[in-house]
Amino acid sequence: MSTKHEQILRHIEGLAVGEKISVRQIARALSVSEGTAYRAIKEAENQKLVNTIERVGTIRIEKKKKENIERLTYAEVLNIVDGLVLGGRGGLHKTLTKFVIGAMQLDDMMRYIDAGSLLIVGNRLKAHETALLAGAAVLVTGGFDASEDVKKLADELELPVISTSYDTFTVATMLNRAIYDQLIEKEILLVEDILTPLENTITLHTKDKVAHFNEANRKTTHAGYPVIEKNGKLVGIVTSHDVIGKTEDELIEKVMTRNPISVTGKTSVASAGHSMIWEGIDLMPVETENGMLAGIISRQDVLKAFQMAQRQPHQGETIDDIVKTQMKTIENKSSIVEFTVVPQMTNQFGSLSYGALTTIMADAGSRAIKMKKRGESVPESISLYFIKHVQLGSVIIVEPRILQMTRRFVKVDFEIQSEGELIAKGMIMYQLFDK
Repeated sequence: MSTKHEQILRHIEGLAVGEKISVRQIARALSVSEGTAYRAIKEAENQKLVNTIERVGTIRIEKKKKENIERLTYAEVLNIVDGLVLGGRGGLHKTLTKFVIGAMQLDDMMRYIDAGSLLIVGNRLKAHETALLAGAAVLVTGGFDASEDVKKLADELELPVISTSYDTFTVATMLNRAIYDQLIEKEILLVEDILTPLENTITLHTKDKVAHFNEANRKTTHAGYPVIEKNGKLVGIVTSHDVIGKTEDELIEKVMTRNPISVTGKTSVASAGHSMIWEGIDLMPVETENGMLAGIISRQDVLKAFQMAQRQPHQGETIDDIVKTQMKTIENKSSIVEFTVVPQMTNQFGSLSYGALTTIMADAGSRAIKMKKRGESVPESISLYFIKHVQLGSVIIVEPRILQMTRRFVKVDFEIQSEGELIAKGMIMYQLFDK
């Protein structure tokens, strides 16, 4: 039986795109408290089912697929530019296909405008009307207003006309940044991208017996299985270690590990992988927000995802990406790394930042470990001591030396030099991530 929270989410999902909702309306329609309705609407916002807009309210929006995440809705544009809706409120949920900056004669401008575009323009009233008639929305910069005729036309066509106090250049920069951030988000692997879904997951129930575990183990050779109640709620996990020495008639609920470490579909694969390493587990259940089993991930799944991600081209650059692009290995000494200090790697005083140097150290150490022992490694603790500050433009050499390697841990020492002088020392403890 589904919970009230799930019922509300299903109700919201069934609403028409563009429909406005409120806490009071949901509470009345489904006979739930306003607190329950509020929490469900917040969850729907996290799941990108609705969007809450200041001075407008909460509206049902089209849920974007991950591969199209870089496309914005007009509602998102409104939030990014702190805008005011002048007309066409009913079209805020629509997805735009491209931006057009109105910095040319109207006839020339119209060659670039088509349905689904967003024209970014100042107080050129004729351009506002012409764009709407072509099926495009309008973003008026500089805090200017639109004519009453344009507002009326926007309402009729359900194409938003938004006003923002920012100038055109600033607006273009803000929107470009928003899409850039989404490109980075798109590249972050989430558990939902790699999980084995519930329908393909072998599960055991609390009232099953150890004999059921042994039978499943013989068929699949898997060493562990999630344990659920009749309603699908995750209550535990049972592994080969749990059933050693137990009779076949023993109930699973007596031998299982309760409250297992789990993740949700929105957890990053990196975070899940770190948890699996630190806790020494090979199988991790994936839960829904209300504790129902959604599937599982294994250590092998995470390792494959890490290796695949390293081979993928990047569309959006993080700070780490920018720093790592400066790295190059020294000929015949492939574990030693050289880089030049660029502006993005400096602190407010123009010196090499701790963050940039630790990023390069961690990556250089991982490379050295791979040369010695093939496999992934995760930094666990870092110590860094600057002996002297390093200025912009300096060429830095980072030399990692493996001090100790066990089955699970590697200790790496770093010597960092510039122009033949020692400028920093560091040490990183890595955990190894084997199959």
